[in-house]
Amino acid sequence: MFSRFLAPALAILVVLAVPQFVTSPYYIHLFVVIAIYGVLLLGLDIVVGYTGEVSLGHAALFGIGAYTAGCLKFLGGIGLEWALPASILVTAVFGLILALPALRVTGPYLAMVTLAFGTIVQILINEVVDLTNGPMGITMRKPTWFHHRITGFDYYYIAAAALLLTVVIINRVLRSHWGRAFEALRDSPIASDCMGVSVYRYKVYAFMISAGLAGVAGALYSYSEEYISPNTYSFELTILFLLAVTVGGRKSRLGPIAGAVIIVFLPNLLADITLFRALAGAIAAIALIGGATALVRKTAEPKRIAIPVALCLAFFVASLTLSSVTDYRLTIFGVMILFVVYYLPDGIVGYLAAATQRWRPRKAMVTVGAADQGDVWGGALEGSVPAGSVILQVDQVQMRFGGLKALDHVDLAVVRGSVHGLIGPNGSGKSTMMNVLTGIYKPTAGEVEFNGRGIAGNTPSGIALGGIARTFQNVQLFVEMTATENVLVGLHHTFKSTIFDVMLHTPRYRREEREARLRAASILQFV
Repeated sequence: MFSRFLAPALAILVVLAVPQFVTSPYYIHLFVVIAIYGVLLLGLDIVVGYTGEVSLGHAALFGIGAYTAGCLKFLGGIGLEWALPASILVTAVFGLILALPALRVTGPYLAMVTLAFGTIVQILINEVVDLTNGPMGITMRKPTWFHHRITGFDYYYIAAAALLLTVVIINRVLRSHWGRAFEALRDSPIASDCMGVSVYRYKVYAFMISAGLAGVAGALYSYSEEYISPNTYSFELTILFLLAVTVGGRKSRLGPIAGAVIIVFLPNLLADITLFRALAGAIAAIALIGGATALVRKTAEPKRIAIPVALCLAFFVASLTLSSVTDYRLTIFGVMILFVVYYLPDGIVGYLAAATQRWRPRKAMVTVGAADQGDVWGGALEGSVPAGSVILQVDQVQMRFGGLKALDHVDLAVVRGSVHGLIGPNGSGKSTMMNVLTGIYKPTAGEVEFNGRGIAGNTPSGIALGGIARTFQNVQLFVEMTATENVLVGLHHTFKSTIFDVMLHTPRYRREEREARLRAASILQFV
């Protein structure tokens, strides 16, 4: 219990101690920007790291949050205390407007849609002069609270508090059934849908949460800089955000914060040749130590170790030959990013976590007592249909694929409490029948009723929530999740807690999570 609170307590102490040791307003401002970017990147990691979607519209969402705060101050004199919730609401609505059509597509098409959204937002900010003051931008001052004008040092604590609160909220969300749903739909969308986790709906939820955090960051940034203009929230800023999440490490709280530190401090470090050489030397030393360790432990092939080590040494030698890095700063920055992305696909934090895994304590297993073992299935077979009656009825179902009839006028009746087998040779339509029953295919004709209700054409998640679950011939696992978490995704339908219950850690949510984990442990112990 003590170790559980040790890391948060140390983090708070470090945050409080920074202004005591860093007295330069310039560096305090950099720390403020890191905290603000950290808020946005923690939200972006939900979309990129957990759901696996690439968004190129987060700079625009960042700008919407900033301009919501700026316009409230510019037009109505409304300060930061009201601008923050307004920015969350407005940006979440814009995130919803973007997500509903954009998430109908995937991969490069989604990237193109979000990129177009960012371009449109930037043009609108430029053109709607009466609201945004157009290309001239909006000038504002830090707020006055309790007759005290907030200074740069005061604002550091405001930004740091926002970051710490964001870490707490994001931690709670991603460790809950919401977070498991986000992660599951990345690994296996079909299995997620068939377990009652609507892939499309939860992607929209993830995008809205991420957009709301971008709004918070935008509002804080507008008061930090005391000036906002349309060209600040450009495509280059979006790329920088994506690089920060990738380099820092996805699916962690430290990764986005480390990424924020990198994108804020590294350009400044590269401006100084002495610091640049020291940085290159440190990278070379770490590479040599890591390579030697890997060779001794034989965790990788010598060729695979030699290439990154040689590149790091060449990087250090090149730094010694340069007299100035100002002209090459962006090039060097890009090369370093590419190196990290190629050789550290899980980012810096992910690499360190894997390297130190053997020294970290293992989580305690949930144990199940004899009194808890009886209700393994949690009343899954209970219902309003009397025993011995038909629970699943299929009438004259057809399934055509062009000119091919995979199913032709199939009738089926499954009695409650029975085990029903579907037998036939390869190509006879068994898998097609399962896909029709579980909503993966919509039948060409015919009716399917479960528990007296028609389900033909319903979504897989809706059918699963109604009581029909399935497994797959080719096992669909959520490969980045533990065995317990895989089972908990299957228990997703048992949770009634809202996102606010999760964020506030209400007794209702804690009870549901405890009961679900106990039931998952019972199921795992049973098999």
